[in-house]
Amino acid sequence: MTQQTRRVFMMQVVAGSGMLAAGAAMAQPARVDEKDPQAANLGYKHDTTKVDKAKFPKHTNDQKCTNCQLFQGKATDAWGGCPLFGAKQVAGPGWCSAWVKKP
Repeated sequence: MTQQTRRVFMMQVVAGSGMLAAGAAMAQPARVDEKDPQAANLGYKHDTTKVDKAKFPKHTNDQKCTNCQLFQGKATDAWGGCPLFGAKQVAGPGWCSAWVKKP
């Protein structure tokens, strides 16, 4: 391999790595599936109005992920992180039985 070819190859590797890193940064995080075992155990729903009132009698429709202490996002975000679900995001208007009012 000549010096010129090696230099071109290394430049292509660096450029390709940068593009891969940028693509990964722009990728959307996975969203929690209501049928996921963890979500099902917590009674998670994407829409707080769809929660089973018989199963969760203390639930009210004003309890949403966006006003939960665990929600990692702004009150206006459609989706945000929650430590209960790792790297997956929960719906802002969603709910689960671990809901705790934000102070």
